[in-house]
Amino acid sequence: MTNTTPTGGSSFSPMTISDADFTRLVRFVQTNYGIDLTQKRQLITGRLSTAIKQKGYHSFGDFVNHLLQTKDNEEITLMLDKLTTNYTFFMREKEHLDYFCHNIIPDIVRRHQHDKTLAIWSAGCSSGEEPYNITMFLFDYLGPQAAHWDTRLLATDISNRAMTAAKKGVYELPDTIPGEWKRKYFTKMPGGQYQVTKAVRDNVIFQPFNLMDPIRFRRKFDVIFCRNVMIYFDQPTKDALVSRFYDATVPGGYLLISKSENLSANTPYRRLAPSTFQK
Repeated sequence: MTNTTPTGGSSFSPMTISDADFTRLVRFVQTNYGIDLTQKRQLITGRLSTAIKQKGYHSFGDFVNHLLQTKDNEEITLMLDKLTTNYTFFMREKEHLDYFCHNIIPDIVRRHQHDKTLAIWSAGCSSGEEPYNITMFLFDYLGPQAAHWDTRLLATDISNRAMTAAKKGVYELPDTIPGEWKRKYFTKMPGGQYQVTKAVRDNVIFQPFNLMDPIRFRRKFDVIFCRNVMIYFDQPTKDALVSRFYDATVPGGYLLISKSENLSANTPYRRLAPSTFQK
């Protein structure tokens, strides 16, 4: 769910939401999805008004009542896709990725020479740039040996809209993408966009996942990326998530967050470098 950024508005006249319905909706979203919307009343009315009118609701009260009573998955998906902005890009926080490339990849590859299987999780992958970026670094490092390794990584997000875009792997490429990568890992499409090559797309397993849920994947992870996600959580929610991440990390494994985020002083992880932690 990388960058669930509550921003934006609308030029039309939005429906109003009562204090009681606002409080109920905010509590529901924060309890179930970790997103703190307590200061986002205008965002809620601006982003949801047209959508709920089109669904046949005459008021926010009707929508909130139905949502809380039925936990309707279609309505929840609608709400989350409208209230979250999935913003990311290739080579984001490049210094961070350089540390991953020069320090973390050599370490985890050395550890897994016996089984040649890596376990990496992009938690909050948004529209897919991060897990594809990670794959390109892995392929570059392993070179011809990549064919003998299982480097498939897990990429999760709460937004169905983001997942759909991520699986397609079609992007406008920024100037920060190395020319060699454009040649090796992308196919130019009509209109100037680029699609990630099939080999790179096949290395990423996309799966919907709510970071508030228990983490029960088959393997523990060598590396967990969770960047630009926790800035929208309150401290107790963030601490609880980091604790779940810690339990899901192999001894000696890594957690990478964004530069704009911090972990509590009592985090179980050891800080290695800015935004980079080790179990």
